[in-house]
Amino acid sequence: MNEILDIVALVLVLIGALLCLTAAIGLLRFHDVPTRLHAATKPQVLGFILICIAVALALRAWPVVAFLVPVVVIQLATAPLSAHMVGRQAYRNGTIDERSLLVDELAEARRTPPAAGG
Repeated sequence: MNEILDIVALVLVLIGALLCLTAAIGLLRFHDVPTRLHAATKPQVLGFILICIAVALALRAWPVVAFLVPVVVIQLATAPLSAHMVGRQAYRNGTIDERSLLVDELAEARRTPPAAGG
C-alpha cells in the first residue's frame, strides 16, 4: 500500500509541476493583462493544490495535513483577490484593450470624475 501511495504522490507532484510550468509559460507568452491573469491564477493554484496533496500523501502525518489545509485555503482566498486587484488597476491605467471586452461594467465609473462620487 505504501508503494501505491508513493506512486500517486509522485504523479501528483509531476502534474502539479507541469501546471505551474504552464502558468509560468503563459505569463511570458500571453500579451494582455486578462489572459496573463488567467495563466497566473488558474493552473498555478491547481498545481499548488496537487503538490500539497502529494506532500500530504508522501509524509502520511496528520500534522502535515493540519499545516497544509490552511496554506491551501489562504492560497484559494488570495489568488482571486490579487488577480482582481491587478485587473482592476490595469483597467484604470488603460492597459486593457477595451475593444476586446464583451461587457464593460466599469465604463460609467471611468467617465465619472472621482470627486463626483463615482
